[in-house]
Amino acid sequence: MLSTILVLLVAVIHIYIAVLEMKFWDQPRGLRVFGLSQDLASQTKVLAFNQGLYNLFLAAGILVGIALGVPQLTIFIVACVLVAGVVGYATGIKSALYAQSIPAALALLATAASL
Repeated sequence: MLSTILVLLVAVIHIYIAVLEMKFWDQPRGLRVFGLSQDLASQTKVLAFNQGLYNLFLAAGILVGIALGVPQLTIFIVACVLVAGVVGYATGIKSALYAQSIPAALALLATAASL
């Protein structure tokens, strides 16, 4: 039960990130969250939309894994989120560790403990 809640939390986080990137990238909320200037956000809006779509795919993969009862798929997608957060952190996006890697690691640990 705890593992499912944590895995769902990872999915919700990625839906939120996707919405920020796809809809609010160049809006005040997106500028604040991502620390962007209006000029940079305007120049990278199309790239952010694409990036948001990938985050939406991660959330969808988690939800499909849960819906179909395929824990291997869910574990794989959550592990991908963990790696993405570590790479984000290593390349200068310090918030990725807290927004992606730590929730994913907790979800994976809870899932492993429930198997």
